[in-house]
Amino acid sequence: MFESFFPRPKLFFPSVLIWAALGILIWYTVGDSIGAALGFDLPEPEGEPIVGLRYFYTPSFLWFYLFYFIWSGVFMAFWFIYSPHKWQWWSMPGSAFILFTTYYGVQVSVAINNWRRPFFDQFQQALTGDGTVTSADLYGLLLIFAQIALISMVIFVVTRFFVSHYIFRWRTAMNDFYMQRWPLVRHIEGASQRVQEDTMRFASIMEGLGVAFVNAVMTLVAFLPVLWGLSQYVTELPLVGEIPHALFTALIFWAAFGTGLLAIVGIKLPGLEFRNQRVEAAYRKELVYGEDDPDRAQPPTVAELFENVRKNYFRLYFHYMYFNIARGFYFQADNIYVDVLLVPTIVAGKITLGIWQQILTAFGQVSNSFQFLISSWTTIVELISIFKRLQAFEAVFRGQELDEIERNYLASQGGFAQPVADPSPGAGGPDQIQTIEDPKR
Repeated sequence: MFESFFPRPKLFFPSVLIWAALGILIWYTVGDSIGAALGFDLPEPEGEPIVGLRYFYTPSFLWFYLFYFIWSGVFMAFWFIYSPHKWQWWSMPGSAFILFTTYYGVQVSVAINNWRRPFFDQFQQALTGDGTVTSADLYGLLLIFAQIALISMVIFVVTRFFVSHYIFRWRTAMNDFYMQRWPLVRHIEGASQRVQEDTMRFASIMEGLGVAFVNAVMTLVAFLPVLWGLSQYVTELPLVGEIPHALFTALIFWAAFGTGLLAIVGIKLPGLEFRNQRVEAAYRKELVYGEDDPDRAQPPTVAELFENVRKNYFRLYFHYMYFNIARGFYFQADNIYVDVLLVPTIVAGKITLGIWQQILTAFGQVSNSFQFLISSWTTIVELISIFKRLQAFEAVFRGQELDEIERNYLASQGGFAQPVADPSPGAGGPDQIQTIEDPKR
């Protein structure tokens, strides 16, 4: 799955994390000093948030653009030289481009959040009828919103278009990788399904889930400082009373609680989804054999295989039932959680309508990012089950031991394993495992 598209995944991905962590450390410690030495006007004076398109070309933003491309470029140049790969231009510069456009799209949301305070403060003032706010003031702010929204639309379309091509290249890489080893794996149960359908589903889920995950991380990076700053307006919480950075602390607690809760109640789902694919594949395979062989797909065999399908689906329905109950209660409570937190602050008159809107937006953005696992859990479960199937598929030509579910399935189907030679370069050596069907079946 990963070796086909990325160079030396076991080294590459840890190096990505280390290099990214080092870049973040430099940025937040001596980044301003380096930028100032290069001629950028840093640090910028603090004050009211910048509203409008000027937000995107402040000195700090320009310095970030330069730092990001240099830091990413050095990393990619090393891997281009150290371990050249057929798909390196898509897997590395492509990934860097997706990260950048996703981060830029999140910054558009921050710019819109900055716009909310002046607009809703003027909106609130206009409702008093004192005449200090004119139609031109509100129209001007609405025009600014339209400009930011246009940028948001362009970034979204470009990102989604590029990601679609990126993911299909990844699927192509997986397809080529598996087909080079087809003589070794063609006898595995569901080999054709794994090469065609599982790679297709893996790619389609990664397209949606991967972008959502990157967006969640970038949203946290962009909005956590905003929420930290807005916490100065909320000093007291219901039941708890006054605590430092009350809003920020309450969010962390709520997100951790929800993630932990649903991870516990949904712990059985990945294994059940994986077993579901296994019993479906066994039933489908017998029917396919029955198309050409009149002795196959006989009623007793088909009934037994379909009974396995029924039992597994019923187990899935039961476990998803209590999982959905827990998730539903949590999401309904989440709809009013921030409003409950703000009641003491609103009653005390410590915030304006504009600040209230900013808090709601920032809290919602950060909360949704922290709750990525919660909102995407069913999709993650499906991805895990596909990952397990492809991992078991790869274990055959890598000479690795199959997991318990695969071993049990092969035993129930009368299959056995024997060493074979993998002639393809870099496949892991001559002693590989190939699963052969029992002729009696």
